[in-house]
Amino acid sequence: MSTAGRPGHGSTDESVGDLVSRASQQMSELVREEMQLARAEMTQKGKRFGLGGGLVGGAGLVGILAAQALIGAVIAALALLLPVWASALIVAALLAAVAAVMAAAGKKQIAKAGTPAPEQAIAGLKADVAEIKEKAHR
Repeated sequence: MSTAGRPGHGSTDESVGDLVSRASQQMSELVREEMQLARAEMTQKGKRFGLGGGLVGGAGLVGILAAQALIGAVIAALALLLPVWASALIVAALLAAVAAVMAAAGKKQIAKAGTPAPEQAIAGLKADVAEIKEKAHR
């Protein structure tokens, strides 16, 4: 038995409405499947970002511990020549000087940045509003 001539089997008897309806349904399914794929991809990426962030944070902590051990080694090395208290005092003074230089440089950069408001964007927006008002009064 031939299926030609029956609706739904590639016949010319299918109405345009049926074709549009089927296409709409297929598009909806496609969009839904793409959204599921995107959600799964974002979940996988989120897990990787979380793991990566944790590893970077752990590396930072271990780096701080390594720096502390290095500072202890420098104090111990200086203690071979000076009393321990003098060695610790010298290392502390050097670290304080480095911190002061870094703080001054940071303060200078913050001053250069100005106010946190987006000044150029605000100025542009004000100019746009003024131009719109001017054109509206014509």
